[in-house]
Amino acid sequence: MTDGTGDTPLSGRRRLLRLGLAGLVSAVAAPAFAAVPARGARSLAFRHLHTGESLRLTYWADGAYLPGALAELDRLLRDFRTGEATGMDPRLFDLLHALGGRLDTSRPYGIVSGYRSPTTNAMLRRASGGVASRSLHMDGMAIDIRVPGRRPVDVFRAARSLKSGGVGLYARSGFVHLDTGRVRFW
Repeated sequence: MTDGTGDTPLSGRRRLLRLGLAGLVSAVAAPAFAAVPARGARSLAFRHLHTGESLRLTYWADGAYLPGALAELDRLLRDFRTGEATGMDPRLFDLLHALGGRLDTSRPYGIVSGYRSPTTNAMLRRASGGVASRSLHMDGMAIDIRVPGRRPVDVFRAARSLKSGGVGLYARSGFVHLDTGRVRFW
């Protein structure tokens, strides 16, 4: 699978640049949310609600993102409609890790949507007024999730309390949107 440039997610210059910048940001600046430890390991678990795939892994250990784990996450969070994948923003995983700590759960996140190709985003935009034309999903910077055993409004409140990125509540559809863009809530 490629990241849209013809490079594989692990070998592409964009991927290396993103990993380098994410590492620099995490090393230089403290995260906006205090629940992410600077040392040790960070692990996540997922169940993709459309494909049925499950994944539990450590994506960060002792100060560094693990490229193999990030590649597995990129594959899991691919556009399930087209099969296209991209390098997801590693800060998104830090946000999910912090959210799990805030919710005091290690249960798998239910994935509603990860990466969206431009084709899929345009299709969803035509079908619903709630889809942005330049969605951060298309840049690998957003995810829509459900948390087993938690009401979406409670997940929204916990994510909002992290004061990092965008957080949207889609109560009728039963999911919460998280992204690594500017801080905002809806």
